[in-house]
Amino acid sequence: MPDLLASDINYGDAIRAALEKIEGSLKHSYRLSRRTIALLLLQNDEEIYEMVKARENSFSHIQEIITATAASFDQPLNYVITIKKQELVNDLVTAHVKERNNTETNSFSELLNKLTITPVTGIPILLLVLYFGLYQFVGVFGAGTLVDFLEADIFERYINPLVNALTDRYIPWPAIQDLIANDYGIITLGVRYAIAIILPIVGTFFIAFSIIEDSGYLPRLALLVDRIFKKIGLNGRAVIPMALGFGCDTMATMVTRTLETKRERVISTLLLALAIPCSAQLGVILALLSGKPQALAAWVIFISLVFLFIGYLTAKLMPGEKPLFYMEVPPLRMPTLANVFSKTYTRMQWYFLEILPIFILASVLIWAGKLTGLFDLVIKALEPVMELIGLPPDAAVAFLFGFFRRDYGAAGLFDLQQSGALTTTQLVVAAATLTLFVPCIAQFSMMLKERGLKTALAIAGFIFPFAFLAGYTFNQLLKLIGGI
Repeated sequence: MPDLLASDINYGDAIRAALEKIEGSLKHSYRLSRRTIALLLLQNDEEIYEMVKARENSFSHIQEIITATAASFDQPLNYVITIKKQELVNDLVTAHVKERNNTETNSFSELLNKLTITPVTGIPILLLVLYFGLYQFVGVFGAGTLVDFLEADIFERYINPLVNALTDRYIPWPAIQDLIANDYGIITLGVRYAIAIILPIVGTFFIAFSIIEDSGYLPRLALLVDRIFKKIGLNGRAVIPMALGFGCDTMATMVTRTLETKRERVISTLLLALAIPCSAQLGVILALLSGKPQALAAWVIFISLVFLFIGYLTAKLMPGEKPLFYMEVPPLRMPTLANVFSKTYTRMQWYFLEILPIFILASVLIWAGKLTGLFDLVIKALEPVMELIGLPPDAAVAFLFGFFRRDYGAAGLFDLQQSGALTTTQLVVAAATLTLFVPCIAQFSMMLKERGLKTALAIAGFIFPFAFLAGYTFNQLLKLIGGI
């Protein structure tokens, strides 16, 4: 059976002949078998394509074989080969697997499957998932109940006063006191943001996301949004990195490599950097706006419109082949507790190990900026921009935090809202502008790695002015309707 799966799949005469010719043209050794290399070349795998191009003197001949073979099919070779593999799997399953005759279970599963992928019923189901999974569990419980307990009852009541008192008593140098404690200290700001505000939010989000993922709902969501996504140059498969972006945009940017074409990868990277808030940022925004349904609705509608408009515009302006979509849909099932725990724990560990050092580093950089006066200069430079979009000068601090991490900036808005410095209209404008703000350091680093320097700089260069222009427009629209 293993030999059959590896080399004897019946791809048809044209593909079999092409595979033999490509194998005969490969003169160098690779970690994979020559048959696998040939298959990946026919499927237009970019990494293998570049590797073989660099090593083989006869690469132009291999290209001619690939082009001639592709011309003999109406569908892309990647699709044809995948279908042939699927046919073999279906034959093996039919020959060796016997299903239990459970008509009631199958009927209910089929009905639920149809309900989740049919727009008339699938959209209300999606709204229910978002309401209970994100709004209630992450926004209300995680970003509300848990954050209030850790931030107000633990840090503000006990830890911060203790740290401030200890540094004031035992450290005679004000500069070192400010590094550890007071307004922008490593413990009183960086660690507080990471543990009291960000940790409970990403924790509840990853639990909700793991449940959704383990149930088999994500592939059905991909089918549901495929038609809309095609309008913005993507296909239903792009829902996977977009959904992951609500957890961490850095990880989601890495996952865009699974998309079929370079055009799709660039568009999805742009939209992730622009309009997809990470779990911590989303959770903080939900907490800020959860008591104001109109403000939350305005934020959701505005960000969704920006997402669709920029995606549509980019798809129109950017050349490239249109995306195809085919995906195997697994059966719906009850999530397994062990799977949910394992996925949540792994993601929490990865995210927290990344975020705590960055928050500490951000606190150190802010301390250095305050010490040298650079921090105040940047704040002064941002204040006219804040005024332009209708925000108080103090909001500049939150946007400066956003340079380090988006969720760091959102936590800064949380502090402003707690102090009563923002009206409801200002709060929703600030939340929308910060959502669209430049990608954080970690995400930008991943963009450099995945898309290259030129594309990463172009995306960041577009987003920075666009975010403030969008914030200005949003503020003017809210003024026209009398505010919120």
